[in-house]
Amino acid sequence: MRTGEVKPAIELLNRARTLAEDAMFSDVDRADVLFRLGACRVELSSIQTAIGLFNEALTLAERSELPCDRLRAEILRLRSRCYRRQRDYEAAREDLERALELSEALDDPRAVARVYFHASLVAERQGQWILARKYAEQAKAQFEEVADRATVGKVLNNLGGISFLLGKPEEAIEQLNESFKVLLEYGSEADAARAVSSLAQVHLRTGQVEPAEEQARQALKLLGDRVDVIDEIGNAQLVLGRSLLEQGRLDEAEEAFEAAERNFDQLSSISHRASAWVAKGDLATRRGQDQVAAQLYRRAAEALQDFRF
Repeated sequence: MRTGEVKPAIELLNRARTLAEDAMFSDVDRADVLFRLGACRVELSSIQTAIGLFNEALTLAERSELPCDRLRAEILRLRSRCYRRQRDYEAAREDLERALELSEALDDPRAVARVYFHASLVAERQGQWILARKYAEQAKAQFEEVADRATVGKVLNNLGGISFLLGKPEEAIEQLNESFKVLLEYGSEADAARAVSSLAQVHLRTGQVEPAEEQARQALKLLGDRVDVIDEIGNAQLVLGRSLLEQGRLDEAEEAFEAAERNFDQLSSISHRASAWVAKGDLATRRGQDQVAAQLYRRAAEALQDFRF
């Protein structure tokens, strides 16, 4: 799973799940297998299936009455990620609070750091950027304490995005460059690609469209066709398309937006799909197709509504 071979991982875990039904195994063993299956489903963006697996795993772990607080904390942490993808931020926050309590009781700095990292992402999605920065800095300090340089690089990517949202683009670029450097040395190509994609986003939003195009293409090259990073591939395609749009290369921009929408269709995230429709609306506006643009904007707005009647 960690090398992006998610479907073979699921096949192996399904074999493990069958074996774990034997009486020689405990409910904690069965919960562990279900948790790992859920983690695979998250990587494939099968979010509702993942939540079902995490729910079942948590039930098994809690009823076992065996020591398994670390497993329970991991289940809660990843289930919060699913709730975040579904924009249920209150449920995500509640799971993280429970995970933090368990991790602190275990005196596990790495587990505590992971919870703070995810709490930062939830706060960022809710527009609480100062709180998001606080949690990210706490996570970074904890990961540095356990010498986990790869995850420090991931946190720096998150901090770069927050710095930009707080109106500090120069600080953001510095953090994102450091993130890319660290992740190239200690992380995976996919992790490094996320940092490059973030840099492309910052350059795009500050009007530097040519560096944005170059970095978006670099991110896509690093990401390849891994199914577990389909969200980041779509994001990079969206940035590429917008940079091409700003350069007046409309046909190329359309190709990038179409590719992004196809990838976002595979995600259980309406906000990603809506972002592609807005981008296509902007392209239609540039072409003078105001009616087409209005339809795309309306489609995006209706998809993001929290109520229908």
